[in-house]
This record gives sequence, structure tokens and C-alpha cells, in this order.
Amino acid sequence: MSTSIDAPLAKVPEVTLAFWIIKIAATTLGETGGDAVSMSMKLGYLDATAIFALLLLAAVTAQIRAKAFHPFLYWATIIATTTVGTTMADFADRSLGIGYSGGSALLLALLLASLLVWYLSLGSVAVGSVRAPKAEAFYWVTIMFSQTLGTALGDWTASSAGLGYTGAAVVFVGLLLIVAAAYWWTHVPRTLLFWAAFVLTRPLGATLGDFLDKPLGAGGLALSRYTASAVLVAFIVLCVALLPQRAAREAH
Repeated sequence: MSTSIDAPLAKVPEVTLAFWIIKIAATTLGETGGDAVSMSMKLGYLDATAIFALLLLAAVTAQIRAKAFHPFLYWATIIATTTVGTTMADFADRSLGIGYSGGSALLLALLLASLLVWYLSLGSVAVGSVRAPKAEAFYWVTIMFSQTLGTALGDWTASSAGLGYTGAAVVFVGLLLIVAAAYWWTHVPRTLLFWAAFVLTRPLGATLGDFLDKPLGAGGLALSRYTASAVLVAFIVLCVALLPQRAAREAH
């Protein structure tokens, strides 16, 4: 349902093809950047999570205090959620010993609980409803859980399911194509499809990131995590600067 023309605009972007291009690049950066800090810098998952959590807190605070939609601020906050999601998922899966399947199940439960509480509190979990600080808080908590879940799902599919990074990427591309087909040719609620696609783009980015920086013997390209992250940052900056974006007006 469209909002009134006089209603305040959401402080999140309209969901377009540009949104999904940048989202996939950001989630790939989350994997290479998170691994660069936790593994290449040898800080470990817990310390890396603490660093990224502080950056996320600062970004979300700035996002909530902003008076309007600012593309660079929004995508910086998305990148903060996906880097903390990477290290948090790795900490849960590996350091806590619950494994990829246990981590995925736990994070799925947290994501669904976040969406449920958000819906019961405000009556909508649609992108176009993200205007007031309370809705923004729910939005970013939900996104953080979705990003963390996506990391665990990507690792589970590539490792536990034995598909490897390219095989897992193909699976998630296929699932995203199904979501896209449902968007164009069915009446499935758009909000449901948005969150499904949002979750699925994260494991796609995770497997792409792992494919770029994991050793050749593990099925990766063995690229430097720093180089891969720098290239992805440059790509995202160019996309945000050149691709048109505007604040969401309608629910998706």
C-alpha cells in the first residue's frame, strides 16, 4: 500500500536492481573484510566481532539520528552489519562448537523472533514503514540477524553439504531466481519476498567471498583478503555514487 505523498520518507532505499547489486557486493565485502580482520590480522573471531560491533553501533546511531536517507551512510551501515555478521557467525559456529547447522538453526530462530516482535509491535515489517526510530531499530536488528544467518548458511552449504564455494553459489543464485520469479509471476506478499531475498543474498556473498580468498586447495582463488576487500569497497563506492537511489515510499 502506498504511503501518503505528505508522509515522511523512509530512511532506507527503494528496492531496485541497483539495491541488489550493491547488497551482493556488500555481503561479499563482509566476508573478505571480516576474514581479513579475524584471520589475516590474527585477532580471532571474538575480538574482531567486538571491533565490528562498535563500528556497527556508531553507524546505526548515525543512521537513526539522520533526518533523511543518505546512501553512503546507509550502505556503510549495511557493510557494518555484514562484517559483524561474518565474525559473529564464525565465532558461534567454530569457537562455541555448535557447528554450521547449529549456528544456522539458532540464527534462523533469532531472525524469525525479531520479525515477529517487530510486526506485533508496529504492525508492519515492510521497508517503506522504516521511518521512526523504533522501526529503524527493529530494521537494523533484523538485518544483523539476517546477515549472520546468511554467513552460517553459506558455510554450511559449502562445507557441511559438500558443495564447495562455486556449487553453493549456484544454489543460492538458483534460490534467488525462484524468489524473483515469484515476485514477477505470483501474488506472494512482496514483504515476504524481500526478506527472503535479503537473507539469500548474504550466503551468496559469503560463498563468493570465500571463493575469492580461500586457498587453491580448498577450492578458492587464494586472492589477498586485503586486495579483494579494497576492490569491493571501490566497486561499492562507484555504484552508490553513480546508480540512482531514492528513499523507499512503498512497502516491498
